Amino acid sequence: MAANKIKPLYSVVSYFCGCGGLDLGFRGNFRYHDEKYSKLPFDIKVAYDNEPRCIKTYNDYFGEGRGIAQDVTQLDVSKVEKADVLIGGFPCQEFSSCGPLGGLETERGRLYETLITYMNHHHPRIVVGENVINLERMDNGAVLKKITDDLSNAGYKVEVWKMFAPDYGIPQRRTRLIFMCVRNDIFEKYGFPQKPAAKFTKNHRSIEWAIGDLIGITDNSIPNQGDYFGASRAKKGNGQGDESNKKDLPAYTIRANPKSRVQFHYSLNRRLTVRECARIQTFPDDFAFSFSKTVNISQIGNAVPPVLAHLVATSVANYLNQIEGVDTNEPK
Repeated sequence: MAANKIKPLYSVVSYFCGCGGLDLGFRGNFRYHDEKYSKLPFDIKVAYDNEPRCIKTYNDYFGEGRGIAQDVTQLDVSKVEKADVLIGGFPCQEFSSCGPLGGLETERGRLYETLITYMNHHHPRIVVGENVINLERMDNGAVLKKITDDLSNAGYKVEVWKMFAPDYGIPQRRTRLIFMCVRNDIFEKYGFPQKPAAKFTKNHRSIEWAIGDLIGITDNSIPNQGDYFGASRAKKGNGQGDESNKKDLPAYTIRANPKSRVQFHYSLNRRLTVRECARIQTFPDDFAFSFSKTVNISQIGNAVPPVLAHLVATSVANYLNQIEGVDTNEPK
């Protein structure tokens, strides 16, 4: 992939970092499926998540102390580092079609407001949020409008990018919403970053492309490849999670709460392994998951696919490189 200028480094603060999929995309410098994803000009100063096991996975990969187990609603925002870019995949459970669908009526559904608290105090140049496609369908679009209006009222122009993952080379049927927020004074001069090109619309990568080379590996010589669920199929019907993947198509979505019902391999009579799920989510093979299978799958399913995140981050990097010199202080 094309390399970006590495100077200057742009500071990043990460909220709701989970195990680190979005952060890995912004950092870059990883290899997935024999393809190198370039180092990007971002310096992640601190990452927060309220789940200690996610932070353990994060720090195992990125380095001890890089992630902090912290409920961001309890942060004193004045003591959080001021950054050029704020990123955060705010919790999706209240918006997901598989979740309780509590929406904005719940405390968890309003956690995006912690991003706004940071925006109002530190005025980062760019804010990148992420959530599930079902968000735009809730209450005939009123929930999405409320969130975008609130982000805008913090002094930002907001564009929502709908990204169907297979169109961007991700071997999984998953659609995500990316909230691209540009501070008003910068937007007035430079507009928005360019949305990544969907280069795979007519050539989706299949599950076999993603995990076919793992078919003969039954141990953890590749981390987590020996870990899979043994749950039998439902006795009646074809319940969620009992589907067999199709060899020549992108995989079914890796769900964050499968309750042991991770979908079946396309040719083997077993469910997918933790590593195969990580591959489908585009995590590199050296990104290991050290907890129970249930916890590991939850972390993987909740993550932003790193390759998709890298495409978004590359657009942000190119944009910031073009506007270098714009005042990053609080707008007057």
